[in-house]
Order: sequence, then structure tokens, then C-alpha cells
Amino acid sequence: MRQSQLFTKTLKDAPRDEESTNAKLLIRAGFVHKEMAGVYTFLPLGLRVLKNIENIIREEMNRAGGQELFMPALHPKENWKQTGRWDSLDTLFRFTSYYTKQEYALGATHEEIVVPLAKTLISSYRDLPQYVYQIQNKFRDEKRAKSGILRSREFLMKDLYSFHKDEADLDAYYETMKDSYKRIFERAGIGHVTHLTFASGGTFSKYSHEFQTITQAGEDTIYLCEKCGVAVNEEIIKDQPVCPECQNKNLKQEKAVEVGNIFKLGTKYSEPFRLTYKDEKGKENLVVMGCYGIGLNRLMGVVAEVFHDEKGILWPKVLAPALVHLLSLAGGEQQADELYKDFQNKGIEALYDDRRDSSPGEKFTDADLIGIPLRIVVSAKTYSEGKVGVKKRNEKQERLIDEKEIMECIQSL
Repeated sequence: MRQSQLFTKTLKDAPRDEESTNAKLLIRAGFVHKEMAGVYTFLPLGLRVLKNIENIIREEMNRAGGQELFMPALHPKENWKQTGRWDSLDTLFRFTSYYTKQEYALGATHEEIVVPLAKTLISSYRDLPQYVYQIQNKFRDEKRAKSGILRSREFLMKDLYSFHKDEADLDAYYETMKDSYKRIFERAGIGHVTHLTFASGGTFSKYSHEFQTITQAGEDTIYLCEKCGVAVNEEIIKDQPVCPECQNKNLKQEKAVEVGNIFKLGTKYSEPFRLTYKDEKGKENLVVMGCYGIGLNRLMGVVAEVFHDEKGILWPKVLAPALVHLLSLAGGEQQADELYKDFQNKGIEALYDDRRDSSPGEKFTDADLIGIPLRIVVSAKTYSEGKVGVKKRNEKQERLIDEKEIMECIQSL
């Protein structure tokens, strides 16, 4: 990507109406553009980060046996009436067609679609278990969309639904999902500050689980057990002021953001749609379900909240929109062009700041703001010596290396 042609620009100042760090940084650095409260366009750099998150999640869901599908965002009213959520879910977007006068909902979640779909495909114990997931836009009529892309009215979400013949089979897969989520957050770079958190399981199980990332930007309060590493949310701590895992009473209060959740649905949605199967004896039983969600926008925003300094974002290598930010300064244009072509030939993702009308100071400032892991600078001085300036985003000082050392430097990231 040549920065001179990039369909985005950095901003000197953050929008005045944004309070959250993630929104200020992501808008200033040109990753997202705010359309209105709770609605953002993901620009080329931002979409690259989002796709990197998506790829990690997809790999882990496939690894856990998930089959990917893509369900509609437009839902018939009848399905939501059948579960009782047409009238009870206060964040559901509802509207009437101008032409047909029929009423529809925009998908806030997809149980009302996936369960009727499963009913056409599941009829016998031989059809179970099944695990299906999608990565799809969700729409929720948040009363107050705030915290940048942490809480928005339109967002990208991965939701996996599992279908089982009994609670024991659900319990086993639930543990598989716990492990999958832990790997996702570790791979995204936030595993060290993300904790399995006990939450209410409603009427179907004693607990559900959230994955909460500790950050001062958090809207939630959790209580962290420093002995075993799990946490408890506020709802649980009121009834049980000890760690559910190890019974430790010394819990540390922290601010956190929920980045994922897993939940045992039991027969809550299979019952209204009569999603059943016949067992080995021919007896009809309700299918038992689980659901497992991760908000991709939210995960991206959390990473920006966790990894930043006073100059900008510090993207983890696996999520960064590029591996290298190549800066061409006066007198180094030819060598920088050649180096960029070499990166392209070797499949190394690079953002090339080839802008001729920007000062070195502007380029350095933008590089820090955008936060790509490695900055490489080519100038007249370095060119004459056969060297380039390199600086990792989390380092303070630039150093000079020989051109032949560039690949070794990249591989060491």
C-alpha cells in the first residue's frame, strides 16, 4: 500500500465528541470513520485489522469443529414472536416495509433464524451434535452508543451455535469452547489481561462465562482471583463473594470490557420451535443448545485501549494492518522504491509512505500514530552509507542497520 494513494488520511486532532481512547486513536489514525453515533465505516487500514481478527477466530472455530454459514440480517417478525422476544427485547430494531406493510427485525442475534433452520436438518440422534457459526453484522438499538467501537449500534460478531442430544454432550463442548476462546485472545495479544469470568447462567445453568479484558476503559466491574486467574462479575459477587474455582476470598476489583461470552441455552429456543430429535429407542427429545459470541469490533477497540502510548497505537504483530511501515525521506526515494518492490515480491505486507509533500516530522508522527510494528526509514544519509534506519514501535530510539540485515530484523518481530 502506497500511503500517497491510501483512501484515508490521518488527523491532527481527535473529534471533540469522542471520549474513549479507542475512538480517538482509530479515527485520528485513519482506521475508522464515524458516520453517526454507534455507526462506523472501517477504512482500508481498519478493515485489514478487522480481517486479521476474523481470520484468527475462523481458524479456531474450524479447529473446534464449527461449520461456517451466513445467515440473513433481515428477520421475519413471526420468528421473534414465537420466542416472545419481539416485544421483550428492548434493543431490537423493528420496522415496517413501505411496500408490503410486513414487519421485520434487523438481527440483534440469530437464534430466531438458526433454530428453524436446524429444524429442517436435524431429526435423529444420528444428526447430532452439530456446530455452526457465522461472522455477520448485528444491529442493536443501544440507548446510548458510547465508548467508540466498544459499544455500537451496528457491529460485526462471530456467533456459534451448538446442537446436542443431552446436557453431558453440551458440557463437553462448552469446555472445548472455553479453550478455543482462550487461544483466540492469546493469539490476539490480550491473553495476559483477559480472564474467564463467571456470570449468571439464568434459569438453565448455574453459570455462564464472559471473557473480560482488564482496562480502565471498561464499563464492567469484575473481581479477579489472583490465586487461580479467573474472575467473577458483579452479579455473581453479590450472592457469592468468593472465587467459584478455588474458594479464595481475596478478590481484586478491576475495570474491564467483555470481549466474548459463552452460554448454555439448554432448550430455551428449541422448545418454542419444537426442535426435536428421535433417540436410539425412537423417543422424541428436545435438542439441547449452546451459544458462543465474540464481537470483532469490540475486540479491535479493546486492543487499541490496551496497546497505546501518548503517540498512538501499538498493534500486536498478528493484528497490525502491515508488518512494516517504510518511510521515504528526501534523497532516499529510489532505494525506498526498490525496497518496497522487494517486500511485495517476498509477500511482506508494507505500508509505504511515499508522500512527497509531507515533512519527515509529519511522517514520523503518522508512523507512531498508526502503530505498525516496524518502521524502516530510507534517506539520503542512510542511502549513501548503504544502511536504513529501523525502529520497532515499542522502542524509543532508531538504529542504523545494513540493508542485508533488513529481513533478519523483520523475522525477529
